[in-house]
Amino acid sequence: MEILSPQNARVKSWAQLQEKKHRDKQSKYVVEGIHLVQEALSSGADVECVAFDIERGIPRELTGIPDTEQGVEWIGVSHAVIAKVSDTPSPQPVFAVVRKEAGQWQDLIMREGGLVMVLDGLQDPGNVGTIIRTADAVGAAGVVLGRGCADVYNPKTLRSTMGSLFHLPVLEGDLLEILPEARAKGARLVTTLLEGKRSCFEYDFQGTCWIVIGSEGSGVSPEVAALVDDAIRIPMPGQAESLNAAMAASVLMYEALRQREYSDSKTGH
Repeated sequence: MEILSPQNARVKSWAQLQEKKHRDKQSKYVVEGIHLVQEALSSGADVECVAFDIERGIPRELTGIPDTEQGVEWIGVSHAVIAKVSDTPSPQPVFAVVRKEAGQWQDLIMREGGLVMVLDGLQDPGNVGTIIRTADAVGAAGVVLGRGCADVYNPKTLRSTMGSLFHLPVLEGDLLEILPEARAKGARLVTTLLEGKRSCFEYDFQGTCWIVIGSEGSGVSPEVAALVDDAIRIPMPGQAESLNAAMAASVLMYEALRQREYSDSKTGH
């Protein structure tokens, strides 16, 4: 199949997916570029269609991915169509329309021993995407986005995840409802405070641990802070006043990974 006119009704509906209200309404989103499309296909995401530059053909990296052809529509489109759907000045030669899949945070709560990242009001898409990518890297059980966070399906967030969105559960919900349930099921809730008494290197991240990261400007909201068990600090012997949210989250995740997988008790040294 091919679509050459940017005025095509289907193209218009794809272009609308650059806006959150339309992503919510259609329950779909767009991923752009060979890498993200490849990740979506190979991870078994619910891909509705792949649109590729008809003059350049299907990128060779996307051919031969097992079990992806079934149910996925491949559409040759003009550069004008790609330009209309893309949110970048220099569009990639391929994009995919993916249906949202509704994950259940109750399933995440039942993961014993899991490391879960919780984002409270984190508004920067780059920070949200980087935290998802790092959570994937350390083998976290999942990421929960509370209200006020950047939309995980925002094109900038998607690009920052580098495909990690397709590798672990990333869920959205009301933290005031989710966190008490997680705590009731045995999760310890921990966050960072500049005045925290214990450093993150003294804290025990073993077992079921949910790490709460607050917004870039004001940190964790008072309502969420009231639910947290422990507040720790990241040592900063230098002169910087603070770390950005993604960097702080990365420090905590890798310390948790070190304790869980690379401590003396784990390695036998």
